[in-house]
Amino acid sequence: MAETSFNFLCISTYFKGEDFLKSCNADGNKVYLLTKKSLQHEDWPWEAIEDVFYIEDWVLEDVIKGIAYKFREIKFNRFVALDDFDVEKVALLREHFRMPGMGSTTSHYFRDKLAMRMRAVDKSVNVPEFTSLFNNEDINKYADNIPAPWLLKPRMEASATGIKKINSKDELWQIVDQLGDERDNYLIEKFAPGDVFHVDCLNVNGKVVFSRVSRYLETPFEVAHSGGIFRSATLKIGTKLEKGLQKMNAQVMKAFGMQAGASHTEFIQSKATGELFFLETSSRVGGANLAEMVTYASGVNLWGEWARIEAATLRKGVYKLPKINNKYAGIVVSLSRFEYPDTSSFTDSEIVWRMDKKWHIGLIVVSNSSERILELLEQYTHRIASEFHASIPAPDKSL
Repeated sequence: MAETSFNFLCISTYFKGEDFLKSCNADGNKVYLLTKKSLQHEDWPWEAIEDVFYIEDWVLEDVIKGIAYKFREIKFNRFVALDDFDVEKVALLREHFRMPGMGSTTSHYFRDKLAMRMRAVDKSVNVPEFTSLFNNEDINKYADNIPAPWLLKPRMEASATGIKKINSKDELWQIVDQLGDERDNYLIEKFAPGDVFHVDCLNVNGKVVFSRVSRYLETPFEVAHSGGIFRSATLKIGTKLEKGLQKMNAQVMKAFGMQAGASHTEFIQSKATGELFFLETSSRVGGANLAEMVTYASGVNLWGEWARIEAATLRKGVYKLPKINNKYAGIVVSLSRFEYPDTSSFTDSEIVWRMDKKWHIGLIVVSNSSERILELLEQYTHRIASEFHASIPAPDKSL
């Protein structure tokens, strides 16, 4: 038990971060949860939660007044956003209550795709050519000088939500016109085919203290728009590519002002030139069960260690990483045409995790060999495609 106990208000409008809550509590702190009323029956780790506060919808003024009322009796020491969509909301709360941590300006670099790109250019981080949709002349100049195809991206959505591929200037203007008064909430960038990677890391005192590089075998965009099967695998450790991505990730974290906590950052390697480009980042643990994949490969629980970093920062103590393993892991996840798919026919000894979620099938495998991981994922993808796979159209939030 830690000598000093702090009060953490953890805020999430989605069900996630259970390991953060448990680790924070196990470290001797009191954990308070602010979440939506609709999530009250989710399997939160209630034994680790001191109290829970519910909201129906996020209305900033109401949330501020509610927290201010609770603050009269509970001296909160930290506000923590557990989900990507809550990062900006919590940044505003920190500024109102003068709470330490990421403020609004820095939070934009981890939420707003346009702010990310502009900051990256300013700090000499390589990004695909892009433009905002603010000005007609800028749009025409971009379309005339940067060859199609391009990607239309919502500035504030997470993952591949709302992304649309555009193949011509005429099509671009049709979409811009359809967006109407919402066009300022979007950007376009050059679409360059290539492999997409993610770097999941932990940061302390402005430095990356742990990171693991993985490659999407099928990107979130491809899964969302083509009904594919989601796959990712640890990149071979010590290769030139892995070292290059580690270096670029550290460059992004420094440029964006990340001080402490977890981050999930995506990069692409151009198929044509081999050049690396920064795509986007977030100041949270990666979704789609990638955190579990990283844990099985490295022994580092990103949620739990993030909580320990927050507590160590508050105590002005020294954070120490747990022992790191250098194994390889891979994940495969798909929608299933069965409500409760039976995965008992998957019997390889490398399987360490099976997804327990209605209408989904998923597996994580671990090995000392990256080649074995890729071999298993290839086998499982074919089996899942023929025996289990289902798909639904991606939601179109762009129009």
